[in-house]
Amino acid sequence: MSRIAMVLPLAWALSAASPAAASPISVEWNLRFRHEQVSDEAFAHDANAETARLRLALRAALGKGVFLLLEGEGIASAGNDHNSGANGRTAWPGIVDPKGAEINQALIGWRGEKFATSLGRQRINWDNQRWIGSVGWRQNEQTFDAASFEFNASPELTLRYAWLDRVHRVSGDDAIDPLARERQLDSHLFNAGFKHGPQQWTAYAYLHDDRDVATASSATYGLRWTGTAHKRWGWTAEFARQVDHADNPLGFAHSYWLIEPSLQAHGITWKLGWEHLGGDGRHALQTPLATLHAFNGWADKFTTTPVAGLEDGYLSATGKAGKFAWTVAAHDYRADRGGQRYGREFDLSIGRPMGAHWNGLVKIADYRADDLARDTRKIWLQVEYTGKLPR
Repeated sequence: MSRIAMVLPLAWALSAASPAAASPISVEWNLRFRHEQVSDEAFAHDANAETARLRLALRAALGKGVFLLLEGEGIASAGNDHNSGANGRTAWPGIVDPKGAEINQALIGWRGEKFATSLGRQRINWDNQRWIGSVGWRQNEQTFDAASFEFNASPELTLRYAWLDRVHRVSGDDAIDPLARERQLDSHLFNAGFKHGPQQWTAYAYLHDDRDVATASSATYGLRWTGTAHKRWGWTAEFARQVDHADNPLGFAHSYWLIEPSLQAHGITWKLGWEHLGGDGRHALQTPLATLHAFNGWADKFTTTPVAGLEDGYLSATGKAGKFAWTVAAHDYRADRGGQRYGREFDLSIGRPMGAHWNGLVKIADYRADDLARDTRKIWLQVEYTGKLPR
């Protein structure tokens, strides 16, 4: 059992015993239905999955800034024509939305005027989730047994720290590979954000110690700069350096950088990006705690960076047409070392709210391989309902 999980029930009981236990309680839920189809030329069969995910949360405000959160989720799946990571259907492409039920979050927290903290199983999404995220796209979310702290030193400066004891991964508790279920950690995350007008600088140090897989441990130090000018132009620039850490027997040092100018014109936001994840042919920079689906294409061909590294050049456009919100993106993938051209990808999503609580989504990813993997097409049809009581 997680060290934090052993402490949490006692803290919960002490808080619940206080007179503030009669304070307001809210119930929140999210119901998501999804059809996913995967056609991957590396497999003889196409994969199809119909899944439904119910996430139900109970939030109690105990007074003086103290609160409790208990959130569970259950996933149901129809059919077996896919590899969920838990069903053993390895002849089919992967759709990692395994059926099951688990506690997604269970924490006690406190929030004051300048300081906030939480202890227990929790969702952590920092910055753009490139390094630390909850992988909210998958039906089973990634959460952490952690202690997290936030200090708003001034309106401009925010300091954050988290200690991670365990990560519960998207593959779920019944994954055939035990390392895909969860990992024991001893990771320390530091993040400082400074705002000045329309600009923001973020400095970070992520000291990731994977106690189950020593070769996955790394220390990443970086600086991120975002801003806008004249209400039309924007930019993101980020640089990081990743080295071996803790008991990792490997020796490596890799660079990461991102350059992404943007332009808003006629209701459309255009972005031109170049993201670099360094590799030396033996080992490459990795982001094991990130929301990986949001980066390097929705076909998820680069959730593990190839040992030769990755250069992702992309162009995207986002806009609205009536009530429809749409995004299109094109990627060109190449190796950092060796000159390989991995492939290209085209992504498209169209979403629309349907009333106050319902949302619909159609999403397509089309990967065309050159020197990495095989041609792959993914299609998603999704309907989602979100509610809360009292409203």
